[in-house]
Amino acid sequence: MARREIAFLPNQYYHIYNRGVNREPIFRADRNYYFLLQRFKENLPDNQVSAIAYCLMPNHYHFLLRQDGEIPISALMQAVFNSYTKAFNKAYARSGTLFEGPFRAVGVDTYEYLLHLCRYIHRNPLEAGLVNHPANWVFSNYLEWIGKRQGSLVEHEFVQENFPDPAEYEGFVLDYTPPEKVAKAMKKFEFD
Repeated sequence: MARREIAFLPNQYYHIYNRGVNREPIFRADRNYYFLLQRFKENLPDNQVSAIAYCLMPNHYHFLLRQDGEIPISALMQAVFNSYTKAFNKAYARSGTLFEGPFRAVGVDTYEYLLHLCRYIHRNPLEAGLVNHPANWVFSNYLEWIGKRQGSLVEHEFVQENFPDPAEYEGFVLDYTPPEKVAKAMKKFEFD
């Protein structure tokens, strides 16, 4: 196994993402999305990780996670995605890898980037043309951010500290046209 270049450190934020091998779907039915989210919910506390923002797409995923303790985020990702891959392969009578290599991880180094990343993750289904409003995509925690759903895969304190009024975050997400510089920087995280 190749050694990961990024060090996972306590109290740091990370953009975690990956896509299906050959750009194939990693979710074929709603139950697949819910299974993965349940695995995350079960594993977050023991791994001392907080979910800030996430979006599961048909052939890829994005998570913005904060490592709260000494256990590296990679332990959480390994537990969740090994379990998910085994269940997916069994359910669809397939074998082999489901993902395009190991998950990718990028450390978040500025506050501005942290907030832009939340918006980028929540806009993913909108930009992909899957919905006409981020609130219509149930496989992200955007609804928790705007107070329309009481989910547990969100760090409510983080949301309140940064966007105390849900309408403010909704406007932040919807009234955004990425400047070329931000769009170019975010391009490296997109999947075709």
